[in-house]
This record gives sequence, C-alpha cells and structure tokens, in this order.
Amino acid sequence: MVVETTTPRVTPLIRQRRRAAGLIAVCAVALVLLAILAIASGEVRMPVPSALRAAFGIGDPGEVYVVQEFRAPRLVAGLIAGAGLAIAGAVLQRLFRNPLASPDVMGVTGGASLGAVLVLAAGAGQTSIPLGALGGGLFAAILLGVLGWRSGLPVLRLVLVGLAVQAGLAAAVNLVVVRFPKELAGAAMQWTAGSLYGRTWPEVRGAVIACALVLIALAVQHRTLAVLDLGDESAATLGVAVSAARLRLLLTTVALASLAAALAGPVSFVALAVPHLVRMLAGPPTAATLAATGLAGATLLVGCDLTAQHLLPIEGLPVGVVTATVGAPWLLILMLRESGPAHRRNA
Repeated sequence: MVVETTTPRVTPLIRQRRRAAGLIAVCAVALVLLAILAIASGEVRMPVPSALRAAFGIGDPGEVYVVQEFRAPRLVAGLIAGAGLAIAGAVLQRLFRNPLASPDVMGVTGGASLGAVLVLAAGAGQTSIPLGALGGGLFAAILLGVLGWRSGLPVLRLVLVGLAVQAGLAAAVNLVVVRFPKELAGAAMQWTAGSLYGRTWPEVRGAVIACALVLIALAVQHRTLAVLDLGDESAATLGVAVSAARLRLLLTTVALASLAAALAGPVSFVALAVPHLVRMLAGPPTAATLAATGLAGATLLVGCDLTAQHLLPIEGLPVGVVTATVGAPWLLILMLRESGPAHRRNA
C-alpha cells in the first residue's frame, strides 16, 4: 500500500511572516546583548553578573549607583530614541511613498532641535526639552506644509523643500547657540550633534511615557496606513477620508520623531536607513515589519553609542557623529537611485 504525502505549500505571505519573525528574534537577542554590554562597560568596569545585579539594586552600593543613575537612563534613552526615529521614518516613507522621506531629511528633527535649544536658552531646564522639541517639530511640519504640500508639489520636490527647511532650521539652531552663555554653549552643541551623554531619569521618564502614548496612537492608526498603501483612490473607495487620515498620521509621526529627538538630539541615518534595511530583509511593510523596524532602530542606536563610547579613541564623541559617518554614503546612494532613469520617467 502506497501512502501519498503532500508537502504543505509555503505561500509568499507565510514566508514573509517567517522572515519578519526571524528578524524580530535576531534584533531582540542583539539588543539584549548590547544592553548587557552597555550597563557593564565604562570607566568603572564591572563583571556582567555584578552589573546585572546592580541594575536591580542588588550588590555593591557604588556599582548600583553607577548603573542605575548613569548607565541605565542612557541605555533607555537610546532604546526609545532609536525605535522612535526608525518607526517615524518608516511611516513617513509610506505616507509620502518616497524612500528619502524621513524626519531628519524633511526638517522635523531640525525643528525639534530648534525648539529644544530655545527651551535651554530660556533656562527652562532639561525636563522641558521634550515639550520644546515637540513644539519645534510641529512648527517644522507646518512650515513644510505651507511651503510645499499645499502648493501641490510632486513628492520628490517636496522632499527637496524638506531639505531646505532642515538646512534653514539648522542655521537657526547655530544662531541661537552662538548667542548662548559660554557655560551653556558646549552642552547645547553636543546635544545638537546627537548625543545620549548625561541623560537623567527625569528627562527619560517623561519622554518614555509620551513616546508610549504616541506609539499606541500609531498602532491604532496602522490599519488606516495599510489601506493608504493601496493608493488614494482605492483607500477612498474603501471609505477612508484620505486627506484627514494622512494629516492624523503625519502629526502622530512628527510627535514621535520630535520626542525621540528630545532624548538623543537630531541623530541622523537611523530614521532614513533602518526602514530600507528592514524592507530588504523582511519584505513589504506590515505590522510585524514595523515592530522589526523599531527593534532594529533601537539596536542600531545603542550599538553606535557603544561604538562612540568605547571603540573609537575620542573621548565624549556624540553618537550622531557615528551614525552620520555611516549615513552620508547611504543618503548619496539613495539620491542617485532616485535620480535614475526609471524614477525620472515616473516623476
């Protein structure tokens, strides 16, 4: 008697889910290892078991103080900022259907920087930075809308308008910084270069709570984002008010990017490149790939911060310098691809 067996067919959707799940697992493991390194490494070196005990308030009081008051808030700030920037970049690229769309290219992080620096200049204190960054990011979004969106510019030109807005806001930040008192100018310059140095729990706690609320709002809107991926006409046919939905998603994304910038400064590359890498590894955007994007962004920023702290022979190097060094050639490659013959025909 011959028993016939059939091999279950693996559909493209199942294959994509497996790839996304694999990427999430890899990023989660890498993030845990990097987090352990982050709390165990530094001027006060300690064995990993001691560092882990200190993270939970157990062991030598000096080690507990170092881990809980200095290394843990820096690590949490890197996690949240990396995840927030990467997710904001992924959503903006889907909204504008352009691989160059990201908060640091379109002026959002520049506006957040200006808002944060103005708060510092006014002497409002570090805990007010998230509020200033949020206001600055929304101002940049409004400016971009007035200059580009409402006039009906093509998406690629809208991105170029965003680049101009980002450059103008960066110049405004420099103007404010040079007017700073000397004792504040150094700290402000380091922050505007993108740095996780000196993060404290009062700053991190407020931004983490705000980011969590914004992420919940974004998760609620993800189904609408998926419908918008089908195209405006199809989305309207399915009952979605396209303009209102895009505006809500844009404001949510700007808020997320601004809060992330409040934690780490205007760190470049993460929001631009991570969504591309995740798309290459896990396929088209879904809720799972968006989660993978957040984990990959957190992994990248924490890894770059460890590189800036311990692998390069420059003391106090901001993490934004490391990400920008990697991101500059990546941006050039993307712009060359966008200006290629295929894209020119579609413009």
